[in-house]
Amino acid sequence: MFNPNPEAYLPHRRPFLLLDRIVALQPGETATAAISVTGGTRHFPDVLLIEAMAQLGGIAAGHEEGEGGFLAAIDRATFIGSASAGDLLEVTVRVIKSFGRLHLLEGEVSVEGRVLATAGFTLGMGRI
Repeated sequence: MFNPNPEAYLPHRRPFLLLDRIVALQPGETATAAISVTGGTRHFPDVLLIEAMAQLGGIAAGHEEGEGGFLAAIDRATFIGSASAGDLLEVTVRVIKSFGRLHLLEGEVSVEGRVLATAGFTLGMGRI
């Protein structure tokens, strides 16, 4: 059983922690999370969709408490739509391959089945 609270996995705290809850997790393979774009959010920048994928990617790749991590590269990022106040975003990521502390992933953010953004990205675990 996994903990649905992203704070259990990541050092990020609000307002930098974007994920509201983890919906599904298969460590080393896939993860799904939810983000509620609140009415107080006047604008949710598209680039934060990539950050949300990266945060969830750290969890899917098996980020351990106390271990640093960083977004090393973004590849094939595509923005198809934008998030608006009231949207419930679904973030999904899949670990493609791991090379020691480097992990290649792909992710997608959608709302009500409509894809807003996709990206391939590389995460590094540990301190630089």
